[in-house]
Amino acid sequence: MSLFLTATGAAGGMGMSTILMLVAMFAIFYFLIIRPENKKKKKTEEMRNSLTLGEEIVTIGGMTGKIVQITEDTITFETGEDRVRIQVKKWAISTTAKMEAAEAEAKNTKMFGKK
Repeated sequence: MSLFLTATGAAGGMGMSTILMLVAMFAIFYFLIIRPENKKKKKTEEMRNSLTLGEEIVTIGGMTGKIVQITEDTITFETGEDRVRIQVKKWAISTTAKMEAAEAEAKNTKMFGKK
């Protein structure tokens, strides 16, 4: 009888450790993958909502230009000297010139230390 109790007790402990491992794995995935991605999405959404006229932008397709018109969900921008106007959805904006400059500065200070 005691052999049976020992075997079921060990199996119960194994089940608890399996559950703890799964919880730990989920926590690791959350803090290493899900949370940083959500922060990045939030930052990008804030950037898209704070765009202003005359700001230099880069689209997800790599086109660059200066904003000339902003509506609720679209942006019109001019490209280069030929003044071609292109209208895109706000979600198609990847970065702004200010954002790229700030990222480059942060990267330089991280690599080379404070100046």
